[in-house]
Amino acid sequence: MEVYLDNSATTRCFDEVAQLMTKVMCEDYGNPSSLHRKGVQAEQYIRYAKETIAKNLKVNEKEIFFTSGGTESDNLAIRGCAYANSRRGKHLITTQIEHPAILQTMRQLEEEGYRVTYLPVDEKGCIRLEDLERAITGETILVSIMHTNNEVGSLQPIEEAGAMIKRMDSRILFHVDAVQGYGKFRIHPKKMNIDLLSVSGHKIHGPKGIGFLYINDKVKIKPILFGGGQQNGMRSGTENVPGIAGMAKAIEIIYSGLDKDVERLYCMKEAFVRGIQELPDVTVNGHPGRDGAPHIVSVSFAGVRSEVILHALEDKGIYVSAGSACSAHKPQPSATLQAMGIHGDQLGSTIRFSFSVENTMEEVDYTLQTLYDIIPVLRKFTRK
Repeated sequence: MEVYLDNSATTRCFDEVAQLMTKVMCEDYGNPSSLHRKGVQAEQYIRYAKETIAKNLKVNEKEIFFTSGGTESDNLAIRGCAYANSRRGKHLITTQIEHPAILQTMRQLEEEGYRVTYLPVDEKGCIRLEDLERAITGETILVSIMHTNNEVGSLQPIEEAGAMIKRMDSRILFHVDAVQGYGKFRIHPKKMNIDLLSVSGHKIHGPKGIGFLYINDKVKIKPILFGGGQQNGMRSGTENVPGIAGMAKAIEIIYSGLDKDVERLYCMKEAFVRGIQELPDVTVNGHPGRDGAPHIVSVSFAGVRSEVILHALEDKGIYVSAGSACSAHKPQPSATLQAMGIHGDQLGSTIRFSFSVENTMEEVDYTLQTLYDIIPVLRKFTRK
């Protein structure tokens, strides 16, 4: 049996998505900037995708901008807003557990003279609203908080944070990295006081290399890419029409059965957590129940290195991750786990299991049985 449980790293494209993209690449392949029929056909895919996303978010179509994915969306949101609003202040706020696309962008801005506050998190991986309130000053121009943590699945109090930010100073911009939360929750930026929202296509059974950034039309922001002036000059470059069409199709599919699918994800997660806790010396990080994301479970196995477990599972046809895929080839310990107060051997013995709508309870049972079989053996060899 093959079991793919690394869906936070990427998801398999839905068949309908791949079929549509093939049609766009091989039949409706025109440049959307061209004035002839082929160009018009390509432009229609972009227009339909904007309508689909705008309806889903309950925003205006002109507030949707297509990017190459979550990293570019994050960079455009943070750098674009920092540069456009620097005369009013140079203070930015984020959290200690953000994706590297946020943290490294913030560190680069620090080198350029901006001041950044990194909010701590509790042992479950959640910020405290009182810390956010204390961090806001008259110089603050942007707050960036992720919706769902990609390593442990902790959910941040986004709606409460948005209300607090706007109550304290309506000029402060609020950016949310929703790469892991979009497709699992209904997110409505206007209601939640979100000014900018980042989303990536390949986390929701769409293609890689495509994403979008929602930008409230009142936001003051500068582009970071320059060229042919596509997308009203905000993001130049010929649009990735197959990717845009495929992402829109994935959004339609995901949200058409969202409530039922999320309930099934939570049931799989709960069954997995119950089962994994039958093993001795195992710690589930973050929120193991419904206070966390429905698709992510972070588990530390005392006495066994993450890489050893990962490859032992791989030998049995089970694919998981030793933390974030974006940092899988780097030896540094997880900043997220450290921020949660996890230290020592536990840092190097953590595996992330992440589910999708395509997983089954049979796969959960198979994975648990495999862990029951291999963990005691691996621990025995480790002790020797």
